Amino acid sequence: MTKQLSKIAVFCASSDGNDEYIYKQAYELGRSLASKKLELVYGGSKLGLMGQVAKGVLENGGKTIGVIPDFLKTKEVVHTGLHQLITTEDMHERKLTMNELSDGFITLPGGFGTFEELFEIVTWAQLGLHQKPVGLLNIGGFYDELVAMLRKMTEKGLLREENLEILLVANTFDELYEKMQAYEPKPVPKWMNKNQT
Repeated sequence: MTKQLSKIAVFCASSDGNDEYIYKQAYELGRSLASKKLELVYGGSKLGLMGQVAKGVLENGGKTIGVIPDFLKTKEVVHTGLHQLITTEDMHERKLTMNELSDGFITLPGGFGTFEELFEIVTWAQLGLHQKPVGLLNIGGFYDELVAMLRKMTEKGLLREENLEILLVANTFDELYEKMQAYEPKPVPKWMNKNQT
């Protein structure tokens, strides 16, 4: 069984998007994290879905850690109300830091940056660089096509079934949280370190 979850890293958009349901559900995720005494580790912005998750945590008595690369401080509006804000040199160090701080990961809807974060962290799990649960919160069916594409990759022999199973997919936080708590990583050879990815 995986380590007890206490800190959850959340990957999501730094923009609001145009779907009110997704926007509201980002706040609800934050509220749910706070209600379960799960500390939020995220990208440190007060904008977009990122800001809504943080707002949901903070307004419901939860704790937050923001991790942001130095060069983005001038381009993003940094959340000044967090319990802790960590500045990194670059994006790679940001992900390393979020990985080190967290016991698991949840991905919400987002764009290129969110996809990059999700696929790097799930690849690290595939390579044995961590054994933490990686969750995909499929709000309103946002990731239906992505999940179908991943299944196609498995059908075509390009992604092993056991590696596909690393990514935990659910439509609600409660369902995803149960999967993350029950997650048991399968042993894989650890043949490289994170600095080599």
